[in-house]
Amino acid sequence: MSPVLSVAIKEFQDGLRNRWLISITLIFAILSLGLSYYGSVASGEIGLTSISSTIASLSSLAVFLIPLIALLLAYDSFVGEQESGTLLLLLTYPISHSQLLLGKFVGQGAIMALATVLGFGSAAVLLGFQMDFASVMHSFGLFILTAILLGLCFISIAYVISLVVSEKSKAAGLALILWFFFILVFDLGLLAVLVGMEDGLSQQQLVNLMLLNPADIFRMVNLASLDTSDVNGVLAVAINGSISPLGLLGLQLAWIVTPLVAAGFIFNRKTL
Repeated sequence: MSPVLSVAIKEFQDGLRNRWLISITLIFAILSLGLSYYGSVASGEIGLTSISSTIASLSSLAVFLIPLIALLLAYDSFVGEQESGTLLLLLTYPISHSQLLLGKFVGQGAIMALATVLGFGSAAVLLGFQMDFASVMHSFGLFILTAILLGLCFISIAYVISLVVSEKSKAAGLALILWFFFILVFDLGLLAVLVGMEDGLSQQQLVNLMLLNPADIFRMVNLASLDTSDVNGVLAVAINGSISPLGLLGLQLAWIVTPLVAAGFIFNRKTL
């Protein structure tokens, strides 16, 4: 068995033992089923909503939850083991820094991916029995894929955090700060720029700025396939930009690979 696979299996088993997989799956399932069935309660109705409305609601919710869960899952992957002394022990085995990093990423990424598929897939199955199954699976397939990529992106970012700090408490604090920045502060800052600039921003300039935030890319790629009547504000303009959904998926992959490469660079030069 390869070292990468061995580490991945260990991380996945740790996730099962610590109830991460069960907890994340239940959170996603309860919220997705609730939004699917009670999403129209504000309009005085109870029942299944349209696919478009469901995806729009789930995208708005997932962009808050998935990055936070991914950061909490992985923020102590290295600094926690360094504090307990197990990281140095692991590196005495015939395994390189890159293999250990990749193994952890595969194992924790598998936890995030499986929980996302099971959790959000439950809403897809519910809607599929009530509507056209093929169209539901097509829409939810894109949503689930991009949700997995969003989670993997923030797992990669969490590894950078875990490798640049020396204490778990600092890693946790920095992870929460980054979540707050990407999910809340970034869009507020973008709105301030739009309001504050006398001539405003062109649509392309707006899209280019949003590409600096992986959470905005996730929302753009999902909402671009929906009726724009379900979307308002900055995103309603941005989703009509020149970048195709396939290009946005490529950018999501870039947001996964870039922090992961940076984490590998830091890990190879880190003094334990």
